[in-house]
Amino acid sequence: MSEASANTMWGGRFSAGPDAIMEAINASIGFDKRLAPQDIAGSRAHAAMLSARGIITSEDAAAIDAGLVQVLDEITRGEFTFSTALEDIHMNVEARLREIIGPPAGRLHTARSRNDQVALDFRLWVRAQCDAAIAGLDALMRAFLAQAEAGADWVMPGFTHLQTAQPVTWGHHMLAYVEMFARDKSRFQDARRRMNECPLGAAALAGTSFPIDRNMTAQAMGFERPTANSLDSVSDRDFALEFLAASAICATHLSRFAEELVIWSSAQFRFVRMSDRFSTGSSIMPQKRNPDAAELLRAKLGRILGATVALFTVMKGLPLTYSKDMQEDKEQVFDAADTLMLCLAAMEGMVRDLTANRAVLEDAASAGFSTATDLADWLVRELGLPFREAHHVTGSLVKLAEDKGCDLPDLSLDEMQKIHGEISRSVYSVLGVQNSVASRTSFGGTAPANVRARVAHWKEVLG
Repeated sequence: MSEASANTMWGGRFSAGPDAIMEAINASIGFDKRLAPQDIAGSRAHAAMLSARGIITSEDAAAIDAGLVQVLDEITRGEFTFSTALEDIHMNVEARLREIIGPPAGRLHTARSRNDQVALDFRLWVRAQCDAAIAGLDALMRAFLAQAEAGADWVMPGFTHLQTAQPVTWGHHMLAYVEMFARDKSRFQDARRRMNECPLGAAALAGTSFPIDRNMTAQAMGFERPTANSLDSVSDRDFALEFLAASAICATHLSRFAEELVIWSSAQFRFVRMSDRFSTGSSIMPQKRNPDAAELLRAKLGRILGATVALFTVMKGLPLTYSKDMQEDKEQVFDAADTLMLCLAAMEGMVRDLTANRAVLEDAASAGFSTATDLADWLVRELGLPFREAHHVTGSLVKLAEDKGCDLPDLSLDEMQKIHGEISRSVYSVLGVQNSVASRTSFGGTAPANVRARVAHWKEVLG
């Protein structure tokens, strides 16, 4: 397409095209061309509504619809030539439509502006990304559930400050991430509900004098309702900000488990073995298996968080309504969405392939006086000691075991009674790690029975 024909899109306002620098900074077609399916879907719905309201003829509407179908087919097959001179996806599509059907193409933009058009396209795209994220989270939660079910009664150390604290079950640890990712899923669902309003019909900023039917176009594109304020409709990017915020929180959770995988797969821990599909070797050290996928996934949070901060920065000082600054909204969201979906898929694969070393986990759970709290609880429950006194007695027993180089269950009854004379042999029933986790039956606790019940709950929820 010639520069002269490109200029006609502006209705003769400019006698010459922008110079190369202005064209480069002004054009968005390099990235917003991925909005083509949404742009064409919105235009088809708009043309159908215009015809139904008698604003354009049914013949023109039919020609527009057929032409738009052809344009989409050309784009899908990679046969469409995108022009930087035409700036964005909207003008590229409209220009090609004009080449295909002639003058009727000029009627498509009746009662519409690029302001409400781009607001619609972007909202449709982000809504679809919410759906994709929800599906990805469902798959990831199922992978964690499979791990939880398999290891419902496997004992491992629970940590605070990365120090052994109390024994927990592998299944309970896996379920912690199911809960996290369920909250992420709910954030995307909640954001989707809020963004499910159609801005088309707001026109440039004030609405239109044409007798349009905004409910018709909203329904045609699966929106719950049209947006209620034309000014807000074209200036709102909350839906993109919410998507980014939800993505950043989700990526934080992904990064946390990635960090655990890096630690657990190390030679110092040996808690898990990651599959060869998600590990690499060293170029000079043949014994090494590097958790590269987990490390990369851990770092991806930076991209998503950076995109979130960038868009907040773009939007923070904009007066109503549309400003060209808002062209900078899409690249950040596109990159964050692509990154998130890659991370969800990679993490699902890592979790499904993950092999936990049950024996190492149990040995680690038994170390570090992990049942000290169970001992203190026993002193309170069986001997009626105030917890602070029980805490002191337990600390004395831990010190004794440290001095002897043994664990609490290895202390003799005589040695324990020298610290507190009323301790009886039944204390040993709470000092084993299996007994410890089995006793944690409070709601949300780590007991294997709790884990299996929660797994069943989530399997029913996910279907």
